[in-house]
Amino acid sequence: MSSKLVPSNPSEVMVIRNVTENITTLSAPFYRFGRIKVGGRGTLVKLPSGGVAVFSPVALTPEVRETVSGMGPVKYIAALDVEHHIFLGPWHEAYPDAKVIGMEGLPEKRAKQKNEEVPFAVVFPSKDKGSVKVDEDFDTAFDYEFVASHANKELVFNYKPERTLIEADLLFNLPAKEQFSKSKDSPTAGILTKLFTALNGTSGSGGAQKRFIWYAISSGDRTGFSKSVSKIASWDFDRIIPCHGDVIETGGKGIFEKIMQWHLDMAKDKKD
Repeated sequence: MSSKLVPSNPSEVMVIRNVTENITTLSAPFYRFGRIKVGGRGTLVKLPSGGVAVFSPVALTPEVRETVSGMGPVKYIAALDVEHHIFLGPWHEAYPDAKVIGMEGLPEKRAKQKNEEVPFAVVFPSKDKGSVKVDEDFDTAFDYEFVASHANKELVFNYKPERTLIEADLLFNLPAKEQFSKSKDSPTAGILTKLFTALNGTSGSGGAQKRFIWYAISSGDRTGFSKSVSKIASWDFDRIIPCHGDVIETGGKGIFEKIMQWHLDMAKDKKD
Protein backbone atom coordinates (compact mmCIF):
# COMPACT_ATOMS: atom_id res chain seq x y z
CA MET A 1 0.00 0.00 0.00
CA SER A 2 2.84 2.41 0.79
CA SER A 3 3.89 2.29 -2.88
CA LYS A 4 0.67 4.11 -3.72
CA LEU A 5 1.25 6.76 -1.05
CA VAL A 6 4.88 7.81 -1.45
CA PRO A 7 7.05 8.43 -4.53
CA SER A 8 9.27 5.67 -5.90
CA ASN A 9 12.04 8.22 -6.59
CA PRO A 10 12.28 10.21 -3.33
CA SER A 11 15.79 11.55 -4.02
CA GLU A 12 14.57 13.21 -7.20
CA VAL A 13 11.48 14.89 -5.78
CA MET A 14 12.34 15.70 -2.17
CA VAL A 15 12.92 19.32 -1.17
CA ILE A 16 15.43 19.67 1.68
CA ARG A 17 15.25 23.17 3.13
CA ASN A 18 16.85 24.93 6.08
CA VAL A 19 13.92 26.76 7.66
CA THR A 20 16.25 28.16 10.34
CA GLU A 21 19.80 27.42 11.42
CA ASN A 22 18.50 24.56 13.58
CA ILE A 23 15.39 23.37 11.73
CA THR A 24 15.39 21.54 8.40
CA THR A 25 12.35 20.25 6.55
CA LEU A 26 12.20 17.25 4.22
CA SER A 27 9.26 17.78 1.87
CA ALA A 28 8.05 15.28 -0.70
CA PRO A 29 4.92 14.22 -2.58
CA PHE A 30 2.43 12.15 -0.61
CA TYR A 31 -0.93 10.84 -1.76
CA ARG A 32 -3.69 10.35 0.80
CA PHE A 33 -5.62 7.18 -0.01
CA GLY A 34 -3.18 6.84 -2.90
CA ARG A 35 -4.90 9.61 -4.88
CA ILE A 36 -5.26 12.92 -3.03
CA LYS A 37 -2.20 15.19 -3.20
CA VAL A 38 -1.59 16.33 0.38
CA GLY A 39 2.22 16.16 0.48
CA GLY A 40 4.38 14.75 3.24
CA ARG A 41 7.02 16.36 5.42
CA GLY A 42 9.61 15.26 7.93
CA THR A 43 11.27 17.77 10.23
CA LEU A 44 14.76 17.73 11.74
CA VAL A 45 15.48 19.87 14.79
CA LYS A 46 18.91 20.38 16.33
CA LEU A 47 18.48 20.78 20.07
CA PRO A 48 20.56 23.14 22.22
CA SER A 49 22.23 20.03 23.68
CA GLY A 50 23.52 19.12 20.19
CA GLY A 51 21.32 16.11 19.49
CA VAL A 52 18.84 15.90 16.62
CA ALA A 53 15.12 15.15 16.92
CA VAL A 54 13.33 13.72 13.88
CA PHE A 55 9.59 14.23 13.51
CA SER A 56 7.44 12.22 11.10
CA PRO A 57 10.39 10.62 9.29
CA VAL A 58 10.24 10.42 5.51
CA ALA A 59 12.32 8.34 3.09
CA LEU A 60 15.90 8.04 4.32
CA THR A 61 17.64 8.95 1.09
CA PRO A 62 21.42 9.48 0.74
CA GLU A 63 20.75 13.21 0.68
CA VAL A 64 18.78 13.01 3.92
CA ARG A 65 21.54 10.97 5.56
CA GLU A 66 24.07 13.61 4.56
CA THR A 67 21.86 16.37 5.92
CA VAL A 68 21.42 14.55 9.22
CA SER A 69 25.14 13.89 9.59
CA GLY A 70 25.79 17.60 9.20
CA MET A 71 23.41 18.46 12.02
CA GLY A 72 24.49 16.02 14.73
CA PRO A 73 23.67 12.66 16.30
CA VAL A 74 20.06 11.52 16.06
CA LYS A 75 18.71 11.24 19.61
CA TYR A 76 14.94 11.08 19.04
CA ILE A 77 12.63 9.78 16.32
CA ALA A 78 8.96 10.69 16.75
CA ALA A 79 5.93 9.38 14.90
CA LEU A 80 3.43 12.23 15.01
CA ASP A 81 0.36 9.99 14.82
CA VAL A 82 -0.70 6.43 14.05
CA GLU A 83 -0.54 7.13 10.30
CA HIS A 84 2.91 8.75 10.19
CA HIS A 85 5.10 5.73 10.81
CA ILE A 86 5.89 4.24 7.38
CA PHE A 87 9.62 4.98 7.61
CA LEU A 88 10.20 4.31 11.31
CA GLY A 89 11.91 0.99 10.55
CA PRO A 90 14.67 2.33 8.27
CA TRP A 91 15.34 5.26 10.59
CA HIS A 92 15.61 3.04 13.64
CA GLU A 93 17.93 0.71 11.75
CA ALA A 94 20.15 3.63 10.75
CA TYR A 95 20.06 5.28 14.20
CA PRO A 96 19.48 2.43 16.68
CA ASP A 97 20.46 4.49 19.74
CA ALA A 98 17.75 7.09 19.17
CA LYS A 99 14.69 7.06 21.40
CA VAL A 100 11.58 6.22 19.38
CA ILE A 101 8.51 8.19 20.48
CA GLY A 102 4.93 7.18 19.69
CA MET A 103 1.45 6.85 21.08
CA GLU A 104 -0.93 4.16 22.24
CA GLY A 105 -2.12 1.93 19.45
CA LEU A 106 0.88 2.46 17.18
CA PRO A 107 3.05 -0.45 18.41
CA GLU A 108 0.05 -2.75 18.08
CA LYS A 109 -0.82 -1.42 14.63
CA ARG A 110 2.73 -1.94 13.39
CA ALA A 111 2.75 -5.49 14.77
CA LYS A 112 -0.57 -6.28 13.08
CA GLN A 113 0.71 -4.90 9.78
CA LYS A 114 3.93 -6.87 10.20
CA ASN A 115 6.06 -3.72 9.94
CA GLU A 116 9.68 -3.76 11.04
CA GLU A 117 10.11 -4.25 14.77
CA VAL A 118 10.85 -0.92 16.46
CA PRO A 119 11.44 -0.59 20.22
CA PHE A 120 9.37 2.36 21.42
CA ALA A 121 11.13 4.17 24.27
CA VAL A 122 8.17 6.48 24.98
CA VAL A 123 4.51 5.66 24.32
CA PHE A 124 1.90 8.28 25.22
CA PRO A 125 -1.34 6.85 26.70
CA SER A 126 -4.77 8.49 26.66
CA LYS A 127 -5.07 8.27 30.43
CA ASP A 128 -2.57 10.21 32.56
CA LYS A 129 -0.84 11.40 29.39
CA GLY A 130 0.51 14.43 31.22
CA SER A 131 2.62 12.19 33.44
CA VAL A 132 4.67 10.89 30.50
CA LYS A 133 8.00 12.60 29.92
CA VAL A 134 10.77 11.97 27.40
CA ASP A 135 13.95 13.15 29.15
CA GLU A 136 15.50 16.35 30.45
CA ASP A 137 17.16 17.45 27.19
CA PHE A 138 14.02 16.93 25.15
CA ASP A 139 11.63 18.34 27.73
CA THR A 140 13.71 21.50 28.08
CA ALA A 141 13.46 22.19 24.36
CA PHE A 142 9.85 21.21 23.62
CA ASP A 143 6.28 21.69 24.73
CA TYR A 144 4.16 18.70 23.72
CA GLU A 145 0.59 17.48 23.86
CA PHE A 146 -0.98 14.15 22.96
CA VAL A 147 -4.30 14.89 21.27
CA ALA A 148 -5.74 11.46 22.00
CA SER A 149 -9.23 12.58 20.97
CA HIS A 150 -8.11 13.09 17.37
CA ALA A 151 -8.99 10.16 15.14
CA ASN A 152 -5.32 9.70 14.25
CA LYS A 153 -4.08 10.25 17.82
CA GLU A 154 -1.88 13.29 17.27
CA LEU A 155 1.36 14.21 19.01
CA VAL A 156 2.03 17.94 18.69
CA PHE A 157 5.34 19.59 19.55
CA ASN A 158 6.50 23.17 19.99
CA TYR A 159 10.22 23.84 19.65
CA LYS A 160 10.45 26.59 22.24
CA PRO A 161 13.79 28.22 21.28
CA GLU A 162 12.45 29.07 17.83
CA ARG A 163 8.70 29.23 18.56
CA THR A 164 7.89 26.55 15.99
CA LEU A 165 4.88 24.24 16.17
CA ILE A 166 5.42 20.84 14.52
CA GLU A 167 2.31 18.78 13.75
CA ALA A 168 0.91 16.13 11.43
CA ASP A 169 -2.85 16.01 10.81
CA LEU A 170 -4.10 18.50 13.39
CA LEU A 171 -4.07 21.36 10.89
CA PHE A 172 -3.49 21.29 7.12
CA ASN A 173 -2.23 24.16 4.99
CA LEU A 174 -3.09 23.01 1.48
CA PRO A 175 -2.32 23.09 -1.38
CA ALA A 176 1.01 21.30 -0.92
CA LYS A 177 3.01 23.52 -3.23
CA GLU A 178 6.51 22.98 -1.84
CA GLN A 179 6.02 19.25 -1.46
CA PHE A 180 5.15 18.79 -5.14
CA SER A 181 7.48 21.51 -6.47
CA LYS A 182 10.01 18.99 -7.85
CA SER A 183 7.35 16.56 -9.05
CA LYS A 184 5.62 16.40 -12.41
CA ASP A 185 2.29 16.31 -10.55
CA SER A 186 0.44 19.56 -9.92
CA PRO A 187 -0.53 19.95 -6.24
CA THR A 188 -4.00 21.13 -7.28
CA ALA A 189 -4.85 18.78 -10.14
CA GLY A 190 -7.66 16.26 -9.84
CA ILE A 191 -11.21 16.59 -8.55
CA LEU A 192 -10.56 14.74 -5.26
CA THR A 193 -7.49 16.87 -4.56
CA LYS A 194 -9.46 20.05 -5.33
CA LEU A 195 -12.23 19.02 -2.93
CA PHE A 196 -9.85 18.02 -0.16
CA THR A 197 -7.82 21.20 -0.60
CA ALA A 198 -10.98 23.28 -0.36
CA LEU A 199 -11.72 21.63 3.00
CA ASN A 200 -8.21 21.97 4.37
CA GLY A 201 -6.87 25.42 3.56
CA THR A 202 -6.13 28.26 5.95
CA SER A 203 -6.69 31.31 3.76
CA GLY A 204 -9.49 33.78 4.38
CA SER A 205 -11.78 32.86 7.23
CA GLY A 206 -10.64 29.22 7.17
CA GLY A 207 -14.29 28.35 7.60
CA ALA A 208 -14.20 25.08 5.65
CA GLN A 209 -11.39 23.57 7.69
CA LYS A 210 -12.94 24.90 10.89
CA ARG A 211 -16.19 23.09 10.08
CA PHE A 212 -14.37 19.96 8.88
CA ILE A 213 -12.50 19.65 12.17
CA TRP A 214 -15.57 20.44 14.29
CA TYR A 215 -18.09 18.18 12.56
CA ALA A 216 -15.77 15.34 11.48
CA ILE A 217 -12.34 15.21 13.09
CA SER A 218 -13.30 16.07 16.68
CA SER A 219 -16.87 14.74 16.74
CA GLY A 220 -15.94 11.62 18.73
CA ASP A 221 -14.70 13.61 21.74
CA ARG A 222 -15.11 17.31 21.18
CA THR A 223 -14.53 18.14 24.84
CA GLY A 224 -11.21 16.32 24.97
CA PHE A 225 -10.15 17.76 21.63
CA SER A 226 -10.98 21.29 22.80
CA LYS A 227 -8.99 20.82 25.99
CA SER A 228 -5.93 19.73 24.01
CA VAL A 229 -6.31 22.58 21.50
CA SER A 230 -6.61 25.07 24.34
CA LYS A 231 -3.35 23.80 25.85
CA ILE A 232 -1.56 24.10 22.50
CA ALA A 233 -2.92 27.63 22.03
CA SER A 234 -1.36 28.60 25.36
CA TRP A 235 2.14 27.92 23.99
CA ASP A 236 4.34 30.62 22.51
CA PHE A 237 4.74 29.87 18.79
CA ASP A 238 4.73 31.84 15.55
CA ARG A 239 5.74 29.32 12.87
CA ILE A 240 3.78 26.14 12.06
CA ILE A 241 5.36 23.20 10.24
CA PRO A 242 2.54 20.87 9.16
CA CYS A 243 3.09 17.49 7.54
CA HIS A 244 0.56 18.37 4.84
CA GLY A 245 0.77 21.63 2.96
CA ASP A 246 3.13 24.58 3.04
CA VAL A 247 5.00 25.78 6.10
CA ILE A 248 3.37 28.78 7.78
CA GLU A 249 6.49 30.88 8.25
CA THR A 250 4.95 33.53 10.49
CA GLY A 251 1.58 34.40 11.98
CA GLY A 252 0.92 30.76 12.76
CA LYS A 253 -0.52 31.40 16.20
CA GLY A 254 -3.27 33.58 14.76
CA ILE A 255 -4.05 31.03 12.04
CA PHE A 256 -4.22 28.24 14.62
CA GLU A 257 -6.61 30.27 16.76
CA LYS A 258 -8.74 31.09 13.70
CA ILE A 259 -9.11 27.46 12.61
CA MET A 260 -9.65 26.20 16.16
CA GLN A 261 -11.89 29.07 17.29
CA TRP A 262 -14.94 26.95 18.10
CA HIS A 263 -12.87 24.51 20.12
CA LEU A 264 -11.12 27.30 21.98
CA ASP A 265 -14.48 28.89 22.76
CA MET A 266 -15.76 25.53 24.01
CA ALA A 267 -12.73 25.06 26.27
CA LYS A 268 -13.20 28.56 27.66
CA ASP A 269 -16.87 27.93 28.35
CA LYS A 270 -15.98 24.74 30.23
CA LYS A 271 -13.62 26.71 32.47
CA ASP A 272 -16.12 29.52 33.18
